[in-house]
Amino acid sequence: MPEFRAPRAYLEGLLVICARELEAYFDSPIAYICATAFLVLSGTTFMNSFFLDGVVDMSPYFEVLPFLLIPFIPALAMRSWAEERAQHTFELLMTLPLRPSQLVLGKYLAALGFYLVVLAGSLPIALMLCWLGDPDLGLILANYLGAGALGAFFLAFGVLVSCLTRNQIVAFVLAALIGFFFVFSGYEQVVEVLDGLSPAWQVGTWLYESVSVMPHYQAFGRGVVALADVFYFALMSGFFLWANDLVLRRSKL
Repeated sequence: MPEFRAPRAYLEGLLVICARELEAYFDSPIAYICATAFLVLSGTTFMNSFFLDGVVDMSPYFEVLPFLLIPFIPALAMRSWAEERAQHTFELLMTLPLRPSQLVLGKYLAALGFYLVVLAGSLPIALMLCWLGDPDLGLILANYLGAGALGAFFLAFGVLVSCLTRNQIVAFVLAALIGFFFVFSGYEQVVEVLDGLSPAWQVGTWLYESVSVMPHYQAFGRGVVALADVFYFALMSGFFLWANDLVLRRSKL
């Protein structure tokens, strides 16, 4: 029916961009190097904790994950738009009969798909724990949901930063700094220092309660999948994707 043609055409265009970007990820040696480094570091950190504590629990893996994502996600996202500008294909891409939101979502979903594939590389750890004992599978699943939401959030602002510059190194550094801010503003020591600098304003507490990603991510780590935490990740990711769409629309003017 005619009323369904527009949504179908929108989806087809989005999938074309997504497939193009996914192919570029799987053809990129940098992506494989970053994925390998991420899996080796996260796996090594977990195994070290596992042998020291001797507990059949995957929580140590997810506790260190935010720190590893600070450099890993920007390394994935930095090429999204910066490479298009550097190779002078950005103008050609913008002339295609596609909406800016299709381009943004296509690139974002491709990066998210690659991230989820890399994250799935940790599943052998879960299988090993099931073989060795009786871990809490519900808790492991909640942790994976939190890891997926955290990666999706990091990618949202990483892709936006890449759209603002033609230099991939600049995009990487800026996205890593943003990730650093969202992660470390959620730690007690940082909150205490910031509150101590401005006791009247309680800046550290405000950042922890209103901005930081850590309270929401750590809730998943406790096995709690609350609507407020899901809403936080959806709202923040949606905001950065909307900002990316806005930047592209201005580029077309």
